[in-house]
Amino acid sequence: MSKTISPLEVASFNQSPAFADVDLFSHDQPLVDAVTRAGLDTAPFAAFGRAWGTAEVMAEAEAANTFTPRLKTVDPKGNRLDRVEFHPAYHAFMKRSIEAGLHCSAFDGNAEDAAAPAVARAARQYMAVGVEAGHMCPVTMTNAALPALAAAPDLLAQLAPKIRTRVYDPAPKPWFQKAGITIGMGMTERQGGTDVRANSTIAIPAGDHVRITGHKWFMSAPMCDAFLVLAQGEAGLSCYFVPRHEPNGSLNGLHFIRLKDKLGNRSNASSEVEFIDAYGILVGKPGAGVKTIIEMVQWTRLDCAVSSAGLMRMGLAQAIHHTRHRTVFQRHLADQPAMRAVLADMALEMEGHVALVMRLARAFDLQKTSEAEAAYARLMTPAIKYHVCKRAPAFLYEAMECQGGNGYVEELPLARLYREAPLNAIWEGSGNVMALDILRAVSRHPDATRATVAALAKSAAAIADVRPIVDTLTGLLTSPAAEARARSIAEMLAKLATAAALADAGSPIATTYAAHRLLTTSDHLGATGMSVDSMNALLSRAWAA
Repeated sequence: MSKTISPLEVASFNQSPAFADVDLFSHDQPLVDAVTRAGLDTAPFAAFGRAWGTAEVMAEAEAANTFTPRLKTVDPKGNRLDRVEFHPAYHAFMKRSIEAGLHCSAFDGNAEDAAAPAVARAARQYMAVGVEAGHMCPVTMTNAALPALAAAPDLLAQLAPKIRTRVYDPAPKPWFQKAGITIGMGMTERQGGTDVRANSTIAIPAGDHVRITGHKWFMSAPMCDAFLVLAQGEAGLSCYFVPRHEPNGSLNGLHFIRLKDKLGNRSNASSEVEFIDAYGILVGKPGAGVKTIIEMVQWTRLDCAVSSAGLMRMGLAQAIHHTRHRTVFQRHLADQPAMRAVLADMALEMEGHVALVMRLARAFDLQKTSEAEAAYARLMTPAIKYHVCKRAPAFLYEAMECQGGNGYVEELPLARLYREAPLNAIWEGSGNVMALDILRAVSRHPDATRATVAALAKSAAAIADVRPIVDTLTGLLTSPAAEARARSIAEMLAKLATAAALADAGSPIATTYAAHRLLTTSDHLGATGMSVDSMNALLSRAWAA
């Protein structure tokens, strides 16, 4: 007797199974290679990858972005609350990330990651952000606040135990009453944006503290327990620690006006705020606000690059998973030459991005003890943020197209990843800002710049003749037209650094990257004409599930 097929079974024919219950670490060979190369034990990362790849966690990511934050400014009696309410799924992600130390592990001296703490944190962040990116905003800023707070040693001594704990405490209480705290940032204003020196918010001395009045057009993560804020003090633009509560436990004068209705990053709250005689404590020297907070910005820029790479990796994994199960014209999509060329070229892109962001994280690990690594971090952070973050939207569009109509619907993750993609290129300085920061580093540290470029050229020369590229780049860096060509400089510098990172790592695809990214002007995915062997190798490394 033939089996009766239900309409539901018919509807499920030729659909890929759910992308869930996967190992986000062990199936990603470029990531495994990067962690191993840093001298880290891979077992904890595999455990992390399995925990974050479960169906339950994937479902929580959808919920956190469907049921978005709400601002509650007052209680029913009209008393100020200025509180952001979240779906439980958001809190689950915050708890998960903080228990893993993503909010502090670059600095907390965890023995498990001692060989390369910034690399270890970046590897976990890379996996986590592909699952749920929004909650990483307060996690990123809390980690990045630690080097900025070093400019106020007495304050840091009080805050560090609350930051470095692995306890997530969302209670709306003063920071000094909590088991664990998070730190946000307030820099940009309506009239200035990137030009923070045009800020009009003022800080008036009031004994051992200041009172701040003004506004911020973007106040990241308003649910945080305190913020590092730029305001005009007596000596000029300065950095201040502004807690949610006054020392007496009452609410501080931070009045949240609204939450931004953003294209993506829906699970995260971004706000506009007015400061009404708000209590603040000076961090760093008076008038040195930019210098103080740039320590925080440098680390958040690293996270922007790592996060964009993580979003792209998730998109690629989803695309490979779908095409390996979807049959068209009697063959799996992943076995058809045109699709295989696109997937392989995306995998090549990811190999480069992973090597590059992990190399940058390694420079952050070593910059305190190595002038060469400090110079690399200074010059390459804006270049790498520019390059990796700029590539994400186009890359995720291709991943979406690999899934066809399924990729375009909200029930599946590609739509969310795609809407998230532009953000990291805007946060912490857009493309032009990054390109100009490269030129600023060149003008302030010309000898260190030449040494860094020479080191990159030496490494990349092992896999390609890079002399024409280096000559062009060197000429542009010293040209009167450098500012007009700043984006070209950023792109060339980042690609040279990618080739160098792959060469130094002994990557099996280093020469393929050089041939199809560094030595060509074509960046159109799937148009590079790689050999069958190269495509096979790349796809087997990209997602082994």
